[in-house]
Amino acid sequence: MNNSTEELVKTKIRTYKDATAIVTGAASGIGLALVYELVKQGCTVVLADMQLDVAEQVANSIVEKGGKAWARELNVSDSSGFESLVKETKEKTGRLDYVFNNAGIVMNGGVKNSTIEDWTRIMDTNFYGVVNGVLASYPIMIEQGYGHIVNTSSIGGIIPTPGAAAYTASKFAVSGLSQSLRVEADMLGVRVSALFPGTVNTPLLLGGKYGRLAHSISPERIEAYLKRLNPVTPESIAPDILKQVAKNKGMIIVPGRWKRLVWLYQFSWNAWYKSSCKRFRRTVAMLTAAVQEQQNKT
Repeated sequence: MNNSTEELVKTKIRTYKDATAIVTGAASGIGLALVYELVKQGCTVVLADMQLDVAEQVANSIVEKGGKAWARELNVSDSSGFESLVKETKEKTGRLDYVFNNAGIVMNGGVKNSTIEDWTRIMDTNFYGVVNGVLASYPIMIEQGYGHIVNTSSIGGIIPTPGAAAYTASKFAVSGLSQSLRVEADMLGVRVSALFPGTVNTPLLLGGKYGRLAHSISPERIEAYLKRLNPVTPESIAPDILKQVAKNKGMIIVPGRWKRLVWLYQFSWNAWYKSSCKRFRRTVAMLTAAVQEQQNKT
């Protein structure tokens, strides 16, 4: 290998063997599934999560099996903490190929039941957490001449989710940031993708460790309701996500069946609106009946 070829290899993103990736929200759900898939393909992975004990257990298990990983505690709303993590990662591995800004929380219950504290908290995590990841990693990737930032939005970042306006707003913001930055970053050798998962069977569906569901319905009743949405497992979509990232897709919608609903929303808004109103009324009626049933039992 001559010098010019060696320099090209040094300044080229790796897919995914011998690459370095940071995954936030790595202790569970989509983040955890991505961690395992990245390691499977030979990537060194930094698991960043507020649940450090869980992330460390996963990282230790990976290392015991011959993989390369370590865990760090991170609240993505802490910009200085995110910057320190990125710098440490670059210093330890000499490169930063991927940053998966995946951490997020959910709060629902409708605007009438929300407070400014709810809105601030969800935007701090879901949107500014992504902003912090971008601002920490983007300059390093520009300097190296390569890198890929993958920001997790949601299908609710394309199609509004009635009853979860704050969550929807945060995910639309992530979508807008990602699509705008993708254009800016292209001329600098940096890739940017937005990930739009549909209904995925993760702890987030039940509020997660740090989120909130604005009702007192039992988890069992919620799970029974969510089954109607046919949620997929994180493990089933992780390989497809990484395939599309490798192909540098700008908008990654998983699973693919959600693309039909996106099309309906984008090209027939009135039809989507009427359908959504009907579904939302049925959901409100179901929740109201469930709450009343539980109150009668007590």
